[in-house]
Amino acid sequence: MTPLETYSVLIISGILIRYALIYAGQAWAKTYSQTISFLLLPIIAYIITRTIAGNIALSLGMIGALSIVRFRHPVKSALELIIYFDLITIGIAVSVRTKWAIQLAVCTIVIIIAVKLINTIYRRFNKKFYNISFNEGIEFNTIELSSSKKISDAEEHKNLKKIIYDSNDGYTYLLNFENSKELYSFKNKIEQNEYVKKIDLNLV
Repeated sequence: MTPLETYSVLIISGILIRYALIYAGQAWAKTYSQTISFLLLPIIAYIITRTIAGNIALSLGMIGALSIVRFRHPVKSALELIIYFDLITIGIAVSVRTKWAIQLAVCTIVIIIAVKLINTIYRRFNKKFYNISFNEGIEFNTIELSSSKKISDAEEHKNLKKIIYDSNDGYTYLLNFENSKELYSFKNKIEQNEYVKKIDLNLV
């Protein structure tokens, strides 16, 4: 197989496994970090095996280097761990065969950018290619609304994360946005509502 065919098989396999898990009701597979992980891990494993093939000393060194990342560093997400594996693999691959390191680096960059672009296209049709959670270490633009009565535009919004009701203070809505333009568009719309008492923004 040519390198292009090999990487295509690896990426397609990761995508199909992801969709199979989503179909089976495993919502965790929809997140951004897991999406990138499913696409990158097969390629990283392939580069590792090609790099250490036939070299026992290098294979033992690779195991030691990767185990340091896994057991000595407190990771925040699966994606963070995989990126560390990725970077170490690139470094080791350069010392053995530079082309494997270059191919892994290119694939990593292309996948990260491609996933972002695909999600941008999905959003034009009011859909999402992946979900993002606060647990992934990603900062969001957030808006917090206080209102005396229910606001349907907020309760039905796709970016709604929390609703708090107090018999004295009324309703509080928390929404997060990746894009500040979307946040301001929502703000301009919602501030026309007569029941809105307070709007707090947090921009990153």
